[in-house]
Amino acid sequence: MAFGRELKRRAKGAIAPLVFLAITGYFAWSSTQGAHGLVAYAQREKLLQEAQADHDTALAERDAWEQRVQGLRARHLDVDTLDERARAMLNLANPNDVIVPYGPNDRLF
Repeated sequence: MAFGRELKRRAKGAIAPLVFLAITGYFAWSSTQGAHGLVAYAQREKLLQEAQADHDTALAERDAWEQRVQGLRARHLDVDTLDERARAMLNLANPNDVIVPYGPNDRLF
């Protein structure tokens, strides 16, 4: 009988530390593996870097298109760009043609 009482007393004394240890373990696991943990943070950082790289690529492509469109505006008509577009639209462009864009201050002769 004394053994049973001693066992009950020790079991009651161990319940609280085991519960707190389980809660601590849960929070430790959640801080690393959970939805808002360190692993998820690293994945979000990687996605952010990929999105920034895609954004930079899109900006560079937009700038290239803006430069091409600028050459076809009425106020500033670039003869080379107009010639290139006319050849492409009339199917007179040769796939082996090399197009060298010149700046507005570059002289050919």
